[in-house]
Amino acid sequence: MDPEKGVAMKRTITAHVLLATTGMALALAGCAQNGGDDRVQGTAPDSAAATSDPASASESAPPTSTEANAQSREVSTSKGEPRAAAEQPPPDPDFCTSAELSLSLGEGGGAAGTVYRPLRFTNVGDFPCVLQGFPGVSYVAGDDGHQVGKPAEHTGGEGPALTLYPGDVAHADVGFTQVRNYDPQACSPTEVRGLRVYPPQETASKFVEVPGTGCARSELHGNQLTVSTIEEGPGHG
Repeated sequence: MDPEKGVAMKRTITAHVLLATTGMALALAGCAQNGGDDRVQGTAPDSAAATSDPASASESAPPTSTEANAQSREVSTSKGEPRAAAEQPPPDPDFCTSAELSLSLGEGGGAAGTVYRPLRFTNVGDFPCVLQGFPGVSYVAGDDGHQVGKPAEHTGGEGPALTLYPGDVAHADVGFTQVRNYDPQACSPTEVRGLRVYPPQETASKFVEVPGTGCARSELHGNQLTVSTIEEGPGHG
């Protein structure tokens, strides 16, 4: 073989080897780069999902003031408190009605032929109410509850308005004149069952049982019954 041709062939083979080696190196480098991108791309969706997951966000984020108030209302409601406990009394109490009051007579003492006993008004309603002035008081008899004689005469001045809260008691002193002090012809003594009482500013009456004797004649000289203004507390007796 011609020496010059041998040298040329060696150079050609060497060049091909270098080109092949360079191509393989470039190919490996490209694969390595693509493989790195695949690994990055493989982890990115997991990271994005953790950030955008509404459940994860709600667990980590503190509740807003609106949510906190709603949770507070749910807790208070879950205690099962009676509905009546949530009701509020009116800002300006009205006058006490007969339905809101329980009446009773306390014991009393006598003076100059008259016995004075406290007529007690107890607020048995759910809210405060007001009493002021004189109650209407008269004797009643029979199954029909007809009035006997004149109603009680008001004595003294009208007192201030009193606010009775549930359970509070006020009173008005009632004077019972001894019927035997009157001339029977002028009095016409009559057996009575008790008292019909109208609370101040009220048109519905209450009955208080107190058996006794009253004067049936309305033209009786003097007063068989007297009543004072409403006062605070249960009174004496």
